[in-house]
Amino acid sequence: MKVKQFNDEALAHYSYAIVSNGKMAVVDPSRDPMPYYKYAEQENAQIAAIFETHPHADFVSSHLQISQETGADIYVSKLLGADYDHKTFDDGDSFAMGAVNFKALNTPGHSPDSITIIAGEGKETILFTGDTLFIGNVGRPDLRENAGNMTAKRVELAKDMYHSIQNKFTDLPDDAIVYPAHGAGSLCGKNMSTDSSSTLGNERQGNWAFQEQTEAEFVEEILKDQPFIPSYFGFNVDINKEGAVNVNLAKGIELRLNVSQLDPSVLIVDARHQEKYKKDHLPNSINIMASSPKQKFETWLGAIVQPNEAFYLVVESVDDIEELISRVVKIGYEKQLKAIVTLAEDVSTTSDVLDLNDFKNNLDNYTIVDIRNEGEIADGKIFENAIASPLNDLRDNLNAIPTDNPIVVHCAGGYRSAAGSSILENEFKNTKIYDLSDAINDFK
Repeated sequence: MKVKQFNDEALAHYSYAIVSNGKMAVVDPSRDPMPYYKYAEQENAQIAAIFETHPHADFVSSHLQISQETGADIYVSKLLGADYDHKTFDDGDSFAMGAVNFKALNTPGHSPDSITIIAGEGKETILFTGDTLFIGNVGRPDLRENAGNMTAKRVELAKDMYHSIQNKFTDLPDDAIVYPAHGAGSLCGKNMSTDSSSTLGNERQGNWAFQEQTEAEFVEEILKDQPFIPSYFGFNVDINKEGAVNVNLAKGIELRLNVSQLDPSVLIVDARHQEKYKKDHLPNSINIMASSPKQKFETWLGAIVQPNEAFYLVVESVDDIEELISRVVKIGYEKQLKAIVTLAEDVSTTSDVLDLNDFKNNLDNYTIVDIRNEGEIADGKIFENAIASPLNDLRDNLNAIPTDNPIVVHCAGGYRSAAGSSILENEFKNTKIYDLSDAINDFK
């Protein structure tokens, strides 16, 4: 069998294609199926199966579209209760494709309906572990308590994960290759390795979850210090359970060029680089940068903008439109996007520029807002008197921020503070708002 790993760096998401004897299976596909179609054409293979290890929270999957466009069957656990046509795939079920035999392993913990896909050919065993087993860690069990219409308690799922890791992989060989659905940077787990694959033997030795421990010890460890949960996660779980609309239909979005004003009651997301944003932007804008494919635009769009909240999207150039649309549809936000916009030359709203020397010498004259995540703040403040308000909660915590002094916003590296300072600019019209940006490195 031939396996290809696809990497969406912005979401730290791995998906897979498995080819054997002119047939191809896809595991946990991204929203846009075109990369899989191109690979199938390259390999002269027909897509015959789509495996979903669980209904994903951090991105919208193209499983339904691929099935509709290729005729391939979708395989998911019966516990999911999927609303689309599918074949159930649980303990004891198998599916042969070419020379490969696929088997299902129910591995609840990240979600109650999680499965691991075992692909075997001869002596070779490959595990597609979804969000159950990551490299160096395991999936978080706390995403289903408020995940749309699908709920499960975190402690119950943590216990399920303990038994999945301790018991479900026991009969599999050490040389089985482990291919997870996510890597370092994903919010579907914590402390993941930067490695994109491993072996089961290496994980048994180095992954804390496989070590001898009681259920209570495991539950305590897995539940502590998990990253924040973006607002859109439950929204995406529901979309994936139902099956998303064809991505090509979803991209039918209005364009507005050379705009100097927009409806002031509608939020504006400005995806340009912070230098251009600070020089000129429209009122009621939030600067969520998407000037690099590695920037976490999707995550922060879904964390700051609520599901079903209308917004405009400002881009630097028409050359950026296709890329930005593809990033919006990854998290299913296309229906609430009113238009993609380029700005006219006469847009004149600017951001205040911080006098860094004055700030360094007169810290007490400023209100400092730390918008890092709770785990980062718990590891230690950079400014002792800073007000902690993580970016994902900032729009809800505005009343906790005093406005009698100029406000300086900081994060860990400068990306998030661009968004945080723009949020405060919109709310506090009569207060100077400054973005410390990458100058935060001067204070570490």
